Amino acid sequence: MTRSVRRTRTLQVAGAGAVALLALSACSSSDSSSSSDAPSGGSSASSAPKLSGTVTVFAAASLKESFTALGKEFEQQHPGTKVAFNFGGSDTLAASITSGAPADVFAAASAKTMKIVTDKKDEGAAPVTFVRNQLEIATLPGNPDKIASLKDLTKSGLKVVLCDKTVPCGAAAQKALTASDLKLTPVSYEQDVKSALTKVELKEADAAVVYKTDVHAAGDKVEGVEFPESAKAVNDYPIAPLKSAPNAAGAKAFIELVTSAEGQKVLSEAGFLKP
Repeated sequence: MTRSVRRTRTLQVAGAGAVALLALSACSSSDSSSSSDAPSGGSSASSAPKLSGTVTVFAAASLKESFTALGKEFEQQHPGTKVAFNFGGSDTLAASITSGAPADVFAAASAKTMKIVTDKKDEGAAPVTFVRNQLEIATLPGNPDKIASLKDLTKSGLKVVLCDKTVPCGAAAQKALTASDLKLTPVSYEQDVKSALTKVELKEADAAVVYKTDVHAAGDKVEGVEFPESAKAVNDYPIAPLKSAPNAAGAKAFIELVTSAEGQKVLSEAGFLKP
């Protein structure tokens, strides 16, 4: 091989090496640019406003146990926040909201009671059904009166308690009784489902028509008796942020927790049905 040919090949190899180095340099520059962009994207995600303050939730009495648990979870997820609950009859809570009571979230035990709020256009977004609930008969432990059906509640001398007809659990009970062509005169009408259940727990009544979730929450203080007519009176539970919410960001985040897989698991374990 001549010296000139050898020299030409050497120059070709050197040229190829230079091209490779330039390509590597370009890749390195591109990677460097990408990596420098990553923190920027991360800081953008972390720049979302941090939640703080109190989130006030007006909720149906039957949600007490599960919502209290979710409230604690919310506070752990968002340090610096506090969830304050007002549990009661949905109709009473709705009336308070439309009268101007400050609240961030309303969770009702029926679409009818949520409508009290939406008719006044006090909701901040369209209500979403997040669970359903079914009725059950709560009796004294051991069921000493041998109650096995809804009809058994009409026995003479039996002290039965119902929720008021304006309350979702009371309206559902009336619907089940009507579907069964039964008439029942209770010893009292209670303003919310927890009050009706308490009458049985204190042995002031022999039985009460409440929700399955309340029987579940009461543990061994009562005994539950299912009845087929309850399938005709299942209540949908809607939840919505309120238009005048003092903590709108907190309201949105709490509803997101309730409707998340984690929230649904807590509600399902409490005995609620999927929406």
